[in-house]
Amino acid sequence: MDWSNWYVIQLNATNNMSHELLFFGGFLLFIVLMLAIDLGLFSKSNKAVSFTQAAIMSAVWVTFALLFYVVLRIWGHELHDIQDFAQLAEVTKKHLHNIRLIPDDFAASLERYRQNLALEYITGYVVEYALSVDNIFVMVLIFTSFGVPPQYYHKVLVWGIIGAIVLRFLFIFIGAALIAKFGWILYLFGFFLVYTGIMMFVHRNDEEEIDPQNHKVVKFASKYFSVYPTFVGGRFFHVENGKKYVTPLFLVLLVIEFTDLIFAVDSIPAIFAVTKDPYIVFFSNIFAILGLRSMFFLLVNIIHKFHYLKTGLSFLLVFIGAKMLLHDWLHAWGFTTSHSLIIIVSILAISVVASLLFPKQEKTNA
Repeated sequence: MDWSNWYVIQLNATNNMSHELLFFGGFLLFIVLMLAIDLGLFSKSNKAVSFTQAAIMSAVWVTFALLFYVVLRIWGHELHDIQDFAQLAEVTKKHLHNIRLIPDDFAASLERYRQNLALEYITGYVVEYALSVDNIFVMVLIFTSFGVPPQYYHKVLVWGIIGAIVLRFLFIFIGAALIAKFGWILYLFGFFLVYTGIMMFVHRNDEEEIDPQNHKVVKFASKYFSVYPTFVGGRFFHVENGKKYVTPLFLVLLVIEFTDLIFAVDSIPAIFAVTKDPYIVFFSNIFAILGLRSMFFLLVNIIHKFHYLKTGLSFLLVFIGAKMLLHDWLHAWGFTTSHSLIIIVSILAISVVASLLFPKQEKTNA
């Protein structure tokens, strides 16, 4: 064995991992800082978030997401510390990036890599952001069913998002490790997404209901916690006569977390259809989740107007699942991430425009 060559390989692997952790750590630091500012600005008092505040915060999060696209477009190679063509080829192969490298031109190949990486990120972001809208339908139903006062929505959503970030982190990197070890899992994800999309289309007009008393999460929590019968301001916990209780608001938070867990089962495989790089999956996922809270307050009163959105999302899931199943053939035909983004945006745009052009007829009592 050539021990000197082995040492160089191990050293390069260690340096690459250190660079990835540094890049990733910087991203997490930014997210923690933004959440701290968000909590500091909007959680000092329990007041309902206005449409103007929601619009401003939505614009801020979308702007940050777009700026991160620019960061990846210019410095994307820094994520994996790519220094030469051999490293670039290795990373491209490892994460199944759909690009053609030019062996004699490292600079041009690196440019293609950065462009594709940024495009994968923004495509994943659009997919996750779109699927998050479906989450809003359920959130509105949860808050309404549990009778949560509007001034407490923000607190529940912020803490729900913090929990979602932790859960997504675990889901994404465990999923990436499984994909790296068992490539056939991608086909399993593909079949699952196609099935989910079909079921969403079949049940797109079903009236969803939530029974607070019989919800699985409420029943489970009631077994292990003492539940206070009424809301106590914006508190999650309440102490009375020396006994500690969880409040109904805490139960709502648990239901929100459980709901996000269910949605993650759809959304994370969907982004893995766009990119196999777990860092890009995480970046796109987290930016979409961070924008979900402000988008909720922006759309809460008009979400019902987009009645064709579920239809659009069902087609979106079927397309992404089919893309995952037919990846090798599509790659051979020259199907790129740009084509995926165009189709995804078109599906969403058509569903939104159709909803506005053909408004849902209100039911009238005979």
